[in-house]
Amino acid sequence: MKIIHAVHPEDFVKYNTQQIREKFLLENLVADNQINCAYTHYDRMVVGAAKPSAGPLTLGTYDQLKSNYFLERREMGVINIGDAGSVSVDGEKFELHKLDCIYIGKGKKDIIFDGKEAKFIFFSCPAHAAYPVQLMKSADATPAELGSSETANHRTINKYVHPDGLQSCQLMLGVTNFKLGSIWNTMPSHLHDRRMEAYFYFDLPASQRVIHFMGEPHETRHMFLNNEQAIVSPSWSIHSGVATAAYSFIWAMAGENSSFADMDTVNIMDLK
Repeated sequence: MKIIHAVHPEDFVKYNTQQIREKFLLENLVADNQINCAYTHYDRMVVGAAKPSAGPLTLGTYDQLKSNYFLERREMGVINIGDAGSVSVDGEKFELHKLDCIYIGKGKKDIIFDGKEAKFIFFSCPAHAAYPVQLMKSADATPAELGSSETANHRTINKYVHPDGLQSCQLMLGVTNFKLGSIWNTMPSHLHDRRMEAYFYFDLPASQRVIHFMGEPHETRHMFLNNEQAIVSPSWSIHSGVATAAYSFIWAMAGENSSFADMDTVNIMDLK
């Protein structure tokens, strides 16, 4: 399990490209027949991936969690970005097709990922209560349409884990898809000081790149990402992106406030 320590914005402005990538980019989460995780010191979120290409994979605990099992004190949300697969929770099997989501509450012990062509991306954060396991098909996610074709940011935000959807303690989770010809996400950009966010970019052609923007509005930086890479975004940072081709991304948030609308929009003309 990789450890991502928190960074102060005054230190961030002094980082070179390699230092920024080391502190915020998760490059090698998705790997054949492996479960890979990163533990972040941003609201204690864990970002992980399971690709059971050669048989079922069981999610164990890690030394960093100091727990008897992974979800002893945590909750998690899982989205399948590959072909059909399944997630078994304490012996109960749930079938997940592409972009289906399952929420697994605190106290569930045995988590098994299965599916030769499945790719499970998961996000986990501390939980104070035990909510039931809940499955949501992609067609049942709550959509919010934002942006326009004129500004190349016409997109649909599909909300899965949120106050009016799958219930959780603090986790929020969804997928953003773009309309034809639109490539800008989270533009105009915003901040939300009461929670952090993580992005997982996918369905990007191998020969193309995503450019992710972060930093305080007056001190922005950028990184070039490949397909199936993730970014950890502190609460003080914007999190906008653009790509050289069509793509999608999973967004996940954890922190004090679970209201989706709790954000401070940044005027485009104020970005530097």
